Amino acid sequence: MDLKVDQRSVVCFDLDDTLYNEIDFLRSAYREIAQNVDEGHWESLFAKMFSLYRKKENVFDFLMQEHPITLQHLLNMYHGHIPDIVPFTGVLPLFDAIKAAKGKICIITDGRSITQRNKLKALGVLNYLDLIIISEEIGSEKPGILNYSMVEQKFPDCQYTYVADNFKKDFIMPNQRNWNSIGLIDNGLNIHNTCFDHQSEIHLPKHLILKFEDIKIV
Repeated sequence: MDLKVDQRSVVCFDLDDTLYNEIDFLRSAYREIAQNVDEGHWESLFAKMFSLYRKKENVFDFLMQEHPITLQHLLNMYHGHIPDIVPFTGVLPLFDAIKAAKGKICIITDGRSITQRNKLKALGVLNYLDLIIISEEIGSEKPGILNYSMVEQKFPDCQYTYVADNFKKDFIMPNQRNWNSIGLIDNGLNIHNTCFDHQSEIHLPKHLILKFEDIKIV
């Protein structure tokens, strides 16, 4: 699809399962935890943890039962580690193209401040970003109006686009505020897939793509 971008364009992106697969963050966090909990046998512990996750068991309960570690310590490692993640193919070339066209790039994401900012750092996108909106920092989660109105206040009288993946919450407010919206279709690895349950007009993006290479900046 063609996306017109100029100096009055603001292209906003979700983070998890949009710029990368969130399952890779979870895998990275589990590896960090396993290496700290049982350094000498971390590989087998990591495999056990991931298996329990796949079975929808409580991984942290298992760790606390088997090892002398507190829930707070586990949460600190999970949320605070620098993750081993990479952006989807096409993300950085798209960001380059938006910037070359004088457009602005923003992030609108739900989550903890330290966790989401560590993800952005690990993905290598911080230098591209003109605005970062994180739910914990502003006290509002999507689809709250504040998450989007802050973009409009920062960059008034512009054309706004939101690129995201979650049909449950990501496109409700952009649709209400007459933003352009682009939905990235689940590649089969998304942690939360709610597309099937949210097919009403208020939930659907105006455009759908399979990969970032499908967006051409014009």
